[in-house]
Amino acid sequence: MSLIRHDSPIREERRDEAQLRDVAFARSAPAYGRWISWIVVLVVGSNLLWLVMTNPNFEWQVVLKWFTEGSVLKGLQVTLGLTVISMVLGTLLGLLLGVWRLSDNRLLRGIAGLYIWFFRGTPLLVQLIFWYNLSTLFPALSLTLPWTDITLASWNTNDLITPLTAAIAGLALNEAAYMAEIIRAGLLSVDNGQVETTQAFGMSRARALRRIIIPQAMRSIIPPTGNQLISMIKATSLVSVIAMGDLLYSVQAIYNRTFEIIPMLMVAVIWYLLITSILNLGQSAIERYYARGTRRVTSVAKRPSPRNNSVPRQKEEQ
Repeated sequence: MSLIRHDSPIREERRDEAQLRDVAFARSAPAYGRWISWIVVLVVGSNLLWLVMTNPNFEWQVVLKWFTEGSVLKGLQVTLGLTVISMVLGTLLGLLLGVWRLSDNRLLRGIAGLYIWFFRGTPLLVQLIFWYNLSTLFPALSLTLPWTDITLASWNTNDLITPLTAAIAGLALNEAAYMAEIIRAGLLSVDNGQVETTQAFGMSRARALRRIIIPQAMRSIIPPTGNQLISMIKATSLVSVIAMGDLLYSVQAIYNRTFEIIPMLMVAVIWYLLITSILNLGQSAIERYYARGTRRVTSVAKRPSPRNNSVPRQKEEQ
């Protein structure tokens, strides 16, 4: 004859209380606040989008008409060309200035510091206007021997300083000051032991920078450089004040004839948003490339399900 002995109700109650205190049975609280916030944001965002799309004052049919118009696309090409040229020149000059800032030579450190102080301390718009009106100060640019009247070569300033050259000079020189600080911060982020190792192997400073230090500093340089590139795209709109035919200048020329100000500004806004969105994707891809081997991978091992102790054991006694 088999006898089945059950645990007492008191023991079962104690076991249930122990399970409630056991972290193995912990469950996260329902995220009601998160769901509510999502609903609120979706409702407000969709309502705002609906108001913008249905507002007749935006004149979306005019936006669609001029969005791919020839003069607008030509202005877009000028904007992209200015961005690429100015960013490349600014980065190269900024690299040189950043290295000078970390040099042991006081003269180089002083020159780099003075350059950065001046170009970061004056507005970009003022610099553009200054370069455009350089002929007011120097009607002719001459190459002469110091403290003599012997002229080796001379050029008319108005022939050299066109709206294009003024825009490139203003944007590139201003960008170099910011890139110098970004590159300097990136170089300082590299462990000093790396520099000592290159010196122990007898590597020259230039080769150590090119092969060891700069590749490691890129992880710190890329994110702010991407931000600077996006800022450069928007900063090119300032060249419209010196009659440079960029994207903003092109849409301004159109709405000065048609008086469709808001639709034409929306054309420029949409193009700027498209360009910056593409640049954001490219920046993310480059960051992932330089972060190879350094990204911290977090993996949570699946916790085995605990034994269900809520069912009392049954013992058979013969």
